[in-house]
Amino acid sequence: MHPQTIYNVPKTMKKIVIGIDVGISTTKIVGIDDKGVVISPIRIKATDPITSLYGAFGKYLHDNKISLSEVEHVMLTGVGSAYIDERIYGLPTSKSEEFVADGLGARYESKLDRMIVVSMGTGTSLVKCDGDDIKHIGGIGIGGGTLAGLSRIMLKTDDIKQIVNLAKEGDVSKINLLIGDISAKPLPGLPMNAVASLFSNAKANATREDIAKGLIWMVLQCIGSATILSSLESGIKDFVLIGNLTLMPQCREVYPAMEKLYGVRFHIPKYSEFCTAIGAALNYRRNQQQGAKQAQ
Repeated sequence: MHPQTIYNVPKTMKKIVIGIDVGISTTKIVGIDDKGVVISPIRIKATDPITSLYGAFGKYLHDNKISLSEVEHVMLTGVGSAYIDERIYGLPTSKSEEFVADGLGARYESKLDRMIVVSMGTGTSLVKCDGDDIKHIGGIGIGGGTLAGLSRIMLKTDDIKQIVNLAKEGDVSKINLLIGDISAKPLPGLPMNAVASLFSNAKANATREDIAKGLIWMVLQCIGSATILSSLESGIKDFVLIGNLTLMPQCREVYPAMEKLYGVRFHIPKYSEFCTAIGAALNYRRNQQQGAKQAQ
């Protein structure tokens, strides 16, 4: 059984564990009570990880009317957690390995036990989950940072929201070379609208909208292809996408097409951007259970 996600704080709050995914400029925070209920995840942006963490923590407690005495433990994860070595507001504080947090959070949100978790951040990491066996199996240096950097050069902006909105009006067939452009009929396993070569069809007069869509498709397809290749030995067909890039509407275009082409399943949980923070909090409960078993 997986715990239920709710977004209304109970009137009688019991001891909760706070999970915090600390980024360099963005921090995500959730609370999990002793019944395993996740409470009101939020995200806060700031100029540095320390400001981001304390800003998120304070706002979270205030918004959910949680007192410090109700917090049992604080679990930190994410690249920004390396900058923090003190107790948060004097509370018991520990760190969770990010890959374990990715796996636990994705399992909680997806309700799957066997999958590859695809953490789509600045780059992309791949974590294999097979029951309680959670293992980092690799990654690819392509992600949101790639999209931002190339857009900075080609579109003169690295604002992801602006890039996404431009892409909504773009035509990817004016950027990518399709099978239909090079063959008079479908090839074995490849329909006419399958991509033969990313950006190979781009023209000098391509619009900003077309370029934006081409860039997003390139990043998402590279991530999808790397994920599929990483699964070949295990035979896993379920891939759970987490992280900020999952919020881009173009994911709903790219990944269903790859599902049909390769016979796999991409899952985007409803609260995919908070999976790592959720997993950090769940890791505390998991460590408690493992400690209790060892003590028996």
